[in-house]
Amino acid sequence: MSATSSAQRTFSFEFFPPKTPEGKDKLRATWQQLALLKPRFFSVTFGAGGSTQAGTLDTVLEIRKAGHQAAPHLSCVASSKAEIAAILAQYKASGIRHIVALRGDLPSGVAMAGELRYANELVAFIRETTGDWFHIEVGCYPEYHPQTRNAGDEVKNFRKKVDAGANAAITQYFYNADAYFRFVDESRAAGITIPIVPGIMPIGNFSQLARFSDACGAEIPRWMRIKFEGYRDDSASIRAFGLDVVSALCEKLLAAGAPGLHFYTLNQAALSTEIWQRLKLEA
Repeated sequence: MSATSSAQRTFSFEFFPPKTPEGKDKLRATWQQLALLKPRFFSVTFGAGGSTQAGTLDTVLEIRKAGHQAAPHLSCVASSKAEIAAILAQYKASGIRHIVALRGDLPSGVAMAGELRYANELVAFIRETTGDWFHIEVGCYPEYHPQTRNAGDEVKNFRKKVDAGANAAITQYFYNADAYFRFVDESRAAGITIPIVPGIMPIGNFSQLARFSDACGAEIPRWMRIKFEGYRDDSASIRAFGLDVVSALCEKLLAAGAPGLHFYTLNQAALSTEIWQRLKLEA
């Protein structure tokens, strides 16, 4: 990996759209606190089949109205081309020029994948429909997507998204820096030149993290799992150890030239802010 200057790095924070008035108030306080760190952008997730579409747009527009950059996620699973085209038109009419394009997961009880089955098809459709209007981020998986059958397929699938028109990528979260470095090296060897920003998941609740990781295929190294399990219900020790582990991971990634960090905040500001301060990143 080659070094990336601090001026070129992209730091960002991800939220999910709240479903209650209390959730909206909490998220507003969260993004306002994180905005003090002056990230490049915030991103807002999009439920399977567009189930949180209105909340995604509302949250993005609120953040943008306050003068900050925000990018809605868009998934294609269980959606028709007409539905996706309508959403893109709405985003474009709202002046949004940055989007995170993902395949997404099928909503429970839905059997059909929709007209666009994969993220590369969604990226191609966005380009066909809107040209170069959007800066498109895509996802990638240093530790392999749960449905990947062999290691070579991961880079091939990533390459398809890039060839379709992706501008940059955000990885699934991980705790093994070598997995990220290996994936970047393999991607570069395959001719992929776009920035590959590491996704970072702060750790405040280990049982919650274990559930997430089992579902998405992100590995929790055995030494970490044993250490966390040893703390049992000692939430203060879990939080402190989690901060140490994730801060050290981020330091290693940035020192080796990672082009930034993308924090999966779970709509909370404290852990990401603490890690940011430990890294001595400039606001």
